[in-house]
Amino acid sequence: MTSTKQIEFLKRTFTDDNIFNFMNKLILCIFVFLVAYPLLFVIFASISSGRAVDTGRVTFFPVEPTLAAYGQVAGDMQFWRSYANSVLMTVAGTLYSMAISLTGAYALSRKHVPGSRIFNFLLVFTMWFSAGTVPIFLNLQSLNLLHFGGLIIGFGISAFSIIILRSAYLTIPSELQEAATIDGANEFQNFFLISTPNIKPTIATVWLLYGIGRWNGFFWAMIIITDLQWMPLQVYLRRYIVLRTALLEDFGLHAVTLHSHQTIIYAIIVCSIIPIFIVFPFMQRVFQRGVMEGGLKG
Repeated sequence: MTSTKQIEFLKRTFTDDNIFNFMNKLILCIFVFLVAYPLLFVIFASISSGRAVDTGRVTFFPVEPTLAAYGQVAGDMQFWRSYANSVLMTVAGTLYSMAISLTGAYALSRKHVPGSRIFNFLLVFTMWFSAGTVPIFLNLQSLNLLHFGGLIIGFGISAFSIIILRSAYLTIPSELQEAATIDGANEFQNFFLISTPNIKPTIATVWLLYGIGRWNGFFWAMIIITDLQWMPLQVYLRRYIVLRTALLEDFGLHAVTLHSHQTIIYAIIVCSIIPIFIVFPFMQRVFQRGVMEGGLKG
């Protein structure tokens, strides 16, 4: 009797669905570990002693915990100046990009706009074929945009973001817009009071995409910005790594007890991702809703 119950229990436990769910959870846990561990290692290394990091003793937990690296970073005025530059570039650039993207997407979603199909094709065409680094640089040079403001003005829009916003505008019932027009609303009122408030999840999604892109912007900032006063945080990190590595090679500097070259780099990296840590969890639900609404319904 007991063996029969055990067999029935095993049959109920090891069903195809249970095995499938277990394997899914196991694979998901492995991927989460692979993604989370590098980030956790950076955090652990930034609060460990320099000697422990340089000797490879930091793996899954901090070794000889200390905040000396953060103290060293906090005392560098160039770090705070670069941090402020990144904040300014992110806020101003995101507002500028959203203003252009929203108005452009709304115009492209209006069927009565002359040549809207042609403009939509040209917009998508830029996603298929890119001009390349050299033509973009020459274009910025000819427009006198090789400065901090050029990073904001010269990279104002993303074709992908406009397509998402345009698809979201197309999901708004035309009857709603026609009713507003009959009641006396003009295009500006239709845009600000009727259409845009109905796609808030998509706007939040594009806002987040633009913000992360601006904050993490490195390549063009490295090429365009030559003045240390306007250097963003990502370029500051790269410059610090290059200069300190050169000093280590030329003079053979050794790790000190509390902090080292590596721990300071890890501390800068942690400081640079703090804004993303703060914003993204609050925006994740809106982000998912916006992608589904703007991408699938269109």
